Amino acid sequence: MTGQDAPETFALTTSRGFESWLARSGGSLAFTTYQAGKIFFLGLKGDGNLAVFERTFARCMGLAVSPDARTLLLATHCQLYRFDNALPPGQQADGRDALYVPRMSWITGDLDMHDVGFGADGKPVFVNTRFSCLGEVEDGWSFRPIWQPEFITKLAAEDRCHLNGMAVENGKPRYVTAVSRSNVADGWRDRRADGGVIIDVQSNEVVCEGLSMPHSPRLHQGRLWVLNSGAGEFGWVDIDNKAFNPIAFCPGYARGLSFAGQFAIIGLSLARETRTFQGLPLDEALKKNGADARCGLLVIDTTTGDTIAWVRIEGVVKELYDVAHLPGIRNPSALGFKTDEITRVITVADFVL
Repeated sequence: MTGQDAPETFALTTSRGFESWLARSGGSLAFTTYQAGKIFFLGLKGDGNLAVFERTFARCMGLAVSPDARTLLLATHCQLYRFDNALPPGQQADGRDALYVPRMSWITGDLDMHDVGFGADGKPVFVNTRFSCLGEVEDGWSFRPIWQPEFITKLAAEDRCHLNGMAVENGKPRYVTAVSRSNVADGWRDRRADGGVIIDVQSNEVVCEGLSMPHSPRLHQGRLWVLNSGAGEFGWVDIDNKAFNPIAFCPGYARGLSFAGQFAIIGLSLARETRTFQGLPLDEALKKNGADARCGLLVIDTTTGDTIAWVRIEGVVKELYDVAHLPGIRNPSALGFKTDEITRVITVADFVL
């Protein structure tokens, strides 16, 4: 090889049963990568084979899906997008039953947005990691603060505790995750191994502590589930006893959690050679289990803790942030801004004289 190295490619492989599981799930998957700046969709073609679709947006982070999967929210570097499915129910275009079109965008500036969700009346709410608070979109402003941990004494662009994950219940943020209870600029990095907490937004009570870089709290079937990312663990929280109960080991840095019935879909990332990822319990756990960190997705049966299917990603994509199951959508697609494709898709609302 001369001159310069060849660009890295993108390679995606699946376990033998992944496509059949995806068909049984009654939906498809979407996941984000901030490192490569893309949102990916995994669906099924008419013949049952895997369909992979992607579009580019700068620093793709949190992803939220409406209950009917007709609307998506996507947090990016300095904008929050709302996508709507331009295809009516039952209609297809080029073999795809969803075409997610960006219809609204809120320009927020660089807030280091992480998790995002649908608040009251569908208004987006999000984790504003840079300002250590929860925020919502507000006309005429970058954001409106709506909550911050009690230990944070000032609204400042200092990423004091690395607030990152959010579980929404009935249109309101209910639980959040933070890497530590630090109240100084960038102080969370000093407590990565065991300073992680889960906080009840309604009561401001810490319902679980001693975690390692927790992410992606989610409420599902009466339980609060979470990824104890720095230890490679997936499990649920016993709120009454303030205890974390791991049910499965994740061979990678776990971020992004969604559910399809009894099955959890978890995103995995390679651990970068930076201070953020060094010295975590995950290192020893990988050695103990004779494994290397991987990038991809795991499908775990929450009744047994067993991995029943997986996706492995190699090449240019090394880190994922969020994942979502799209119920009722078999083969999704989306529009972006890298080409002129968005200029050719025009939909007209009903008009009555």
